[in-house]
Amino acid sequence: MTLDAKVVWKSGLAFTGSANSGFTVDLDSDVAVGGSDSGLRPMELVAIGIAGCTAMDVISILQKKRQDVTAFEVKVTAQRAPEHPKRITEVEIEYIVTGRNIDPAAVERAVELSETKYCSAIATMRGCVTFSRKITLHEAQA
Repeated sequence: MTLDAKVVWKSGLAFTGSANSGFTVDLDSDVAVGGSDSGLRPMELVAIGIAGCTAMDVISILQKKRQDVTAFEVKVTAQRAPEHPKRITEVEIEYIVTGRNIDPAAVERAVELSETKYCSAIATMRGCVTFSRKITLHEAQA
């Protein structure tokens, strides 16, 4: 399976990115470094990619386990090295699950399966980045 992606320059440091799916995303940089602040930063897309990849796995697994999830959010906090190339060194992933009578063990197992078996974004970065996780469960209001 091949993943094809490209960026097309608009002006300054602004680009439009696209990939196999055909969807596009605006990329740019901060004004302080010559951008016009008109799009996501490339490293923000990396963090969003991690969050989206594991989120899709976890919600899919929870649905198969027939968990009554009413809201779901994944937050990624990435720490970057202070010197160039300012790579990501640490990633904390917080899974926030809201639902009715959610089984904590089911959530823990879904997260474990995503992080160790299914999420290709995490697998790609494993060994280069330190990962940690936090799981927060909320009972849905009646």
